[in-house]
Amino acid sequence: MGGAECFRHPCVECTRRHAAVQYCLRIRFDVSSWTGAAAQFKSFDGATAIANLTMECTINWLAASGMGFVAETGSGHVLVMDGAPDGGGRNLAPRPMETVLAGTGGCTAYDVVLILKRGRHDILGCQVKVTSERASTDPKVFTRIHMHFTVTGRSVPQAAVERAIQLSHEKYCSASIMLAKTADITTSFELIEA
Repeated sequence: MGGAECFRHPCVECTRRHAAVQYCLRIRFDVSSWTGAAAQFKSFDGATAIANLTMECTINWLAASGMGFVAETGSGHVLVMDGAPDGGGRNLAPRPMETVLAGTGGCTAYDVVLILKRGRHDILGCQVKVTSERASTDPKVFTRIHMHFTVTGRSVPQAAVERAIQLSHEKYCSASIMLAKTADITTSFELIEA
């Protein structure tokens, strides 16, 4: 089935998982090496997970792909990752460290949007451009991260955007707060009137 354009996921009743596997196949991973990993999804009780403040994720190596991996999250989603060709990968998906950066950007964007919406601001868009530098030697941790926010809305006060970014950066975004242990994190923003 490797390289096929369509594949019936073992859990076809879950359309989100099926869509994720379709994505996996569109990028041409050889799923014959995926030994039933998707069939091992556990039922997810979101209320219990939130109450316990725990998370889990299972990562399976797709051996036939070179250095491709499929991460199955406790919330029932699938994320595909791959390595660079010089490290045995095929450059078919984001690198694991890129997903860390993307997750951090998503975490802080979520906070900013939520804070502005709760403040009843007419926000129509939010984009975060995250740039970074990493250490030159192992472990190649992030040493500098800059997040540039572009917020679009109607009559959104600049002070409200600045406050939302500050609250995310200093209080709510667990991803950026963790990364701040090794990286100097800076922010900037622009506000676009819609």
